[in-house]
This record gives sequence, structure tokens and C-alpha cells, in this order.
Amino acid sequence: MKTTPLTSVHESLKARMVDFGGFYMPVQYTSIIEEHNAVRNHAGIFDVSHMGEIAVRGKDAIRYLYNLLTNDISIIANNQIMYSPMCYEHGGCVDDLLIYKNNDEDYLIIANASNTDKDYEWMLNNSKGYDVEISNESDKYGQIALQGPQAQSLLQQLTDTDLNEISFYRFKDNILINGITAMVSRTGYTGEDGFEIYLKTEDTEKMFKKLMELGALPCGLGARDTLRFESALPLYGHELSDKITPLNAGLKNFVKLEKNGFIGQKALIEQDEKGVEVRSAGLEMIDKGIARNGYEVFNEKDEKIGYVTSGSTCPSLNKNCALALISTDYTKVGTFVYVDIRGRKVKAVTVKKPFYNKKYKR
Repeated sequence: MKTTPLTSVHESLKARMVDFGGFYMPVQYTSIIEEHNAVRNHAGIFDVSHMGEIAVRGKDAIRYLYNLLTNDISIIANNQIMYSPMCYEHGGCVDDLLIYKNNDEDYLIIANASNTDKDYEWMLNNSKGYDVEISNESDKYGQIALQGPQAQSLLQQLTDTDLNEISFYRFKDNILINGITAMVSRTGYTGEDGFEIYLKTEDTEKMFKKLMELGALPCGLGARDTLRFESALPLYGHELSDKITPLNAGLKNFVKLEKNGFIGQKALIEQDEKGVEVRSAGLEMIDKGIARNGYEVFNEKDEKIGYVTSGSTCPSLNKNCALALISTDYTKVGTFVYVDIRGRKVKAVTVKKPFYNKKYKR
């Protein structure tokens, strides 16, 4: 397993460690609920150094990324970030990405950890004919996510840069935090206000420990998952995959079908015109039980209509919910469905997503 610059810190805090996408990562330090609540009410910090960083540089960078991504990269400004799926020709997802624009010829792509090598190969294979240089720079970066309503006031103690100047999905590079040069973005994966801090691997431990000193609670993958789940944020391998298109996942806002060409466009236009047969829906359990990934979903006639992609207790709401990929006919809010939980059909109802109202600072 690969390690991160913070592995020794996790072990010293006696975190429960697991293999996650080939990385040795902490699931929890104290309890998932405590860590989850810390992010919702105060501030938590996550080691996200396992995420991939792929640089795209060159005079054809915009033209190349325009063809590679479903979203329209040409419309964003310098120091702005865009979310976009990246698709195969058949419309399934290679990955979903964050694209950081330094300038027209310099971009940084943030990839899901387990997909980084695959993404890099896909990007290289589709770079022919473009004057671009693509490099996997993941080993150069440590990354810390500071999330929660107190994230800004806590981080502001460590920098003279006014953090109000960094708005949602924007970033600033080369700012000094706790004596360390870093890039800071107002992004996250929790549904709360917060920041992601990119810095040299050798500076990561010092930064993490300083944030802990100021009161941020270390949080593991368990809380990261419950937080993103409550906010109905997609997770690759669950709500998205090579077999699940962005239209199935309910991400049509990030697919610009009218663009002048991109990989997967033809398949996605055909799917849109024919009608998306299965779509991601939010479910709230009525009867007792927790729906888990892979559990089958049925209608009132006991006909299978899909399956659960993610399911959990929502600690902030005291409810059991699920995200499910089901027949579009049953995605209307208020429709009753049944989840097969170990041979028992448990009643649920479709509800509006997200389950938890996001608290981003715009």
C-alpha cells in the first residue's frame, strides 16, 4: 500500500487504518459520529493527500481539455475551479474531476485516488494532435481538507491573506500559512464551508499538527463518507462508473451537450434524446433498516427497478437514507419503493436531494 506524508501522524493518534484505493488511510480516530458532528458544528481536518494531481500545460491546453471534459472549460477565469465528469466514447465515466485554472496554458487536474493512474493514461492517450504536456505530479503534493463552519476563522489565524477574498470554487496560490507556502481553494467534499490546502509533502505534517493545535478535529474516511453522502455528492465507483453516465447520475448540469465536440458526446446526446431510463434518486427509509451499496430496489409489484449505490445513517438528520440508481419512472419525489435488506423488503420513499442542505459560502 502507498502511504501519505501524514501516515506517522495517523498511527501516533491510533487511528484505525485500512487499504483505500491502494493507500494506507485512516477510517476513524475516535468515532465516525463524533468526527462527522465536528465538521457540521465546528471544524475537522482530513488527510486527502491520496488524491491525484495531474498538470496540463501548453498552448493547446484549453482546446485539449474542451475535448476531454463534458463541462465547458473555456468559460472559467484564472484562479477558478470547475467540476466535470470525463467520459469514455460510450458515455460511461472515466472519472469526475476538479480542474484548477492558473491561466490559459496551465491547469491542475484533481483526480480520485484510485483512478489517478487510469486517468493519466487516458489523458495521455487522448493528447495526440495537441500541443500539451501532461504530467502526473501527485507525489509532489500533500493535501489537507479543513472543513466546517469554523474553518475560516481557524485558518485565518495562520495567514495574513484575507480568506474572504477566496470565494467558492476559487483558489489562491503561493500564500503563506503558518510560515509555509501553499495553494488554498474554497472547496471540499462535506457540504460545509471549508478549504483544501495543497502544499509540499515535507510541509504537510507541520500544517496538520498546527491545525489540530488550533482545535480542528482529525477526521477519517468514515466521516468523509457520511458527510458527502448526506450532501448527496457522488462517489466514483458508486454513483458514477464506467457503466454509469453523468446523465444517469443526475449530473446533466455538468454536461454541455451543445458543445462543439467532446469525448462521449454522441452517446450522451443519444441517451438524452431517447430518454434516460435509470437515474439516481434519494431514498428515505420508512421501515427500520439501513440500505447498503448493491442492495436491490423493487416497486410495489415486486419488480426489480434498480439498486442502491450508497446507503447510510445520516447522523445530522437522525434518518436512514440511500442513493439508488432506479428506473426513471420511480424517481418522482413521494414514490414508495422497497429495498431488499438481506431477504426482507423494507419500505422507503423517494425524497429530494440532497438530504442535508449544503452550507457553502458563495
